[in-house]
Amino acid sequence: MTIRIAASTLALSVLAPALLALAGLSACVSASLAGEPGWRHATSMIGEPKYPEGFARLDYVNPDAPKGGTLRLSEEGTFDSFNPVLAKGELAAGLSLVFDALMKSSEDEVSSSYGLLAESISFPDDISQVTFRLRAEARWADGQPVTPEDVVFSFDKAKELNPLQANYYAHVVSAEKTGEREVTFLFDENNNQELPQILGQILVFPKHWWEGTDAAGNQRDIARTTLEPVMGSGPYRIASFKAGSTIRYELRDDYWGKDLNVNVGQHNFGAIEYAYFTDSNVEFEAFRAGTIDYYQDNSASHWATAYDFPAIQTGEVVREEIENPLRAVGIMQAMVPNMRRDKFKDIRVRKALNFAFDFEDLNRNLAFDAFERIDSYFWGTELASSGLPQGREKEILESLKSDVPEEVFTTPYTNPVSGDPQKARANLRQALTLLEEAGYELKNGQLVQTSTGEPFEIEILLSSPSLERSVLPYVKSLKKIGVDARIRTVDPSQYTNRVRSFDYDMIWNVWGQSLNPGNEQAGYWGSAAVDREGSRNYAGIADPAIDELVRMVIFAQDYEEKTAAVHALDRLLLAHHYVVPLFYSKAVKVAYRKTLAHPGELPYYGLGFPEVWWMKQAE
Repeated sequence: MTIRIAASTLALSVLAPALLALAGLSACVSASLAGEPGWRHATSMIGEPKYPEGFARLDYVNPDAPKGGTLRLSEEGTFDSFNPVLAKGELAAGLSLVFDALMKSSEDEVSSSYGLLAESISFPDDISQVTFRLRAEARWADGQPVTPEDVVFSFDKAKELNPLQANYYAHVVSAEKTGEREVTFLFDENNNQELPQILGQILVFPKHWWEGTDAAGNQRDIARTTLEPVMGSGPYRIASFKAGSTIRYELRDDYWGKDLNVNVGQHNFGAIEYAYFTDSNVEFEAFRAGTIDYYQDNSASHWATAYDFPAIQTGEVVREEIENPLRAVGIMQAMVPNMRRDKFKDIRVRKALNFAFDFEDLNRNLAFDAFERIDSYFWGTELASSGLPQGREKEILESLKSDVPEEVFTTPYTNPVSGDPQKARANLRQALTLLEEAGYELKNGQLVQTSTGEPFEIEILLSSPSLERSVLPYVKSLKKIGVDARIRTVDPSQYTNRVRSFDYDMIWNVWGQSLNPGNEQAGYWGSAAVDREGSRNYAGIADPAIDELVRMVIFAQDYEEKTAAVHALDRLLLAHHYVVPLFYSKAVKVAYRKTLAHPGELPYYGLGFPEVWWMKQAE
C-alpha cells in the first residue's frame, strides 16, 4: 500500500491498503461475500472488514450534515494540467473530487476497502487474477454509463503514460472485459496478495470523452497535459479556474453515487475552491485575513508563535492538534543524497552527512522542542525496527548474511546525538574522520578529494522557501567541515522535472508508509527502479539483499511474516545510511474558521477532511 505525504503538507488521501489472502490464511486477509459465491463486497488485510454487506453508512460520518457553502483552501505553487494520468506537468489540486475509483477505503480501519464504482470483487485462491463487477447505476457526468471498456482504457493508459503506475502495477499484465459489467485483471505471478486491492484504487476515466473532441472541435489526447476541465464520475465538477492561480469545484446534484453507503454524510460542501500562492507567508496572511478557511501548519515554531491575532482571541479561528492521521502511518522524512552521483556512493560519506546534522540544536532553537528525531523508515508504527534482530527477523537477515553488514547483528541503529557545543564538535570530528577515510582531506578550510583536488560540493534542491529555515543550520554545519553546501530553491515545475530525471545532489523528501507495505516498496528501494525516470527510488538504491527483502514483504503469507520482513528491510536500509533522517511530529496541526465543523469523533486513522466536514452556515 502507498501513502502519499508531501514535504509541505500531510497527505489528505491514503491509497487503499494491502489486500487479500491465500486460501486458509483468513488471519491475514478476509473478505465478505456479496450475494453469490466468490463475490465479495469488501476486502481487509487484518481480520474481517468492519462493515458487513448492506451496511447503512460509515460510523464516523454525520448522516445529517448539511449540504452547501463554499470551502476555501490554499496551495503553495502553481498548476498547469487537469490530466491526472500523466507524470508530467503540475497537476491541479483537488482532482480526486472529480473521479471515482473502483473501491473506497474507510478511515476507521487499517486496511479495508468497499465497493464504489465496483459493487463487488472476485479472485481465485492462487490470486492469479481479479475481477471487478461494476455497478449498473454508475454514470459519468454526461449521463453515459461507466463501462468495463473505461476501466481497461484507464489501466492501459496509466501503465503506458505514467512510470510510477507502470512500476506499481508491473505484475498486472492485462485488463480485459469479461462480462457486460465485469473487468478482469490478469497477473504474471501468483499469490501477490496486494494486487487485487491496489487495483481497486485505480481512478477510472471516460474513454469516450478522451477519444472525443473539445468544444472547438479539437481532438483530445490523454498523452498530453490539458487545461480543459476534465469530466469524471465523481461528486464534483470543475466549474471555473484561472490557470496556475485558482480552481473552483462544484458539487453535482446529479452525482450517481451520492446515496451509496460509502458516501452517506460525505461531500457536504456545495463548492470547494483552491487559491495558489507562491509564498507560504502570503498564504498564511490570506488565512489570517479570512479569505482562506483551513490551514494545516507543518512548522512547529510557526504554530507556537504565529497565532496571536484577533480571530484566534475571538474564537473565529479554531486550532486543533490531531493524532488520528498518523496512527497508522510510518514516516521517514529525510535529506536524501543521490547515489547516482559518485561522491555519495561511499557509505562512509553518507554516514558522515548524518554526523553533521545537529537535530537537538535545531529542535530547541527553531521548533520549541516539538519534534522527535526519526530513526526508522516506518517511524511511529509497530513496523519500526528496534534493538537487535530477534526470532524470525533474525532468521531472515541470516539467510542474507553475505549481503548484510555485520553491524546489523551487533549494533542497534542510533542517530548521532548533539545538543551542546562539545557533542557537536565531536560529531563533526567523526564526520571529518569518515570523509578522510573515504578519500577526502581538509585543505585551507575546504574539503577536497585527495587524489584530484576536486572540492566536495552539495546542492540541496528544495521545492519551497518554507523549508529553507530548517536546512540552513545543516548547511552551516557542513561548511564547518569544509563541505561547499548550497541551497537551491526552485519553482514547483522545475523541481518536479529535476526530481523526475534525478537531476539533483540532495533533496528533502518524506515517505509515508502504511501498516501494510507492499508493491510500492519496489518503487522506493528496488534495483529495477534506479534508472526508471519518475520512480520514487530517490536515493538510487540497488542492493540484492534489499531486493530480496522487498520480495519477501510483498509475498508474506501472513501478517507476522510481513512484520518480520519489514523489520529486516527497515534495519538494512538504516544500516546503509541512504538518508539523513530528519524529524516529525506525532500530531497534525490544523487551524480553521469556526464556520467549519466536523463530527465529534473523527475517524480513528484520519482527519476525514474535507469529505466528512461541513459548513455551519449551510444549516
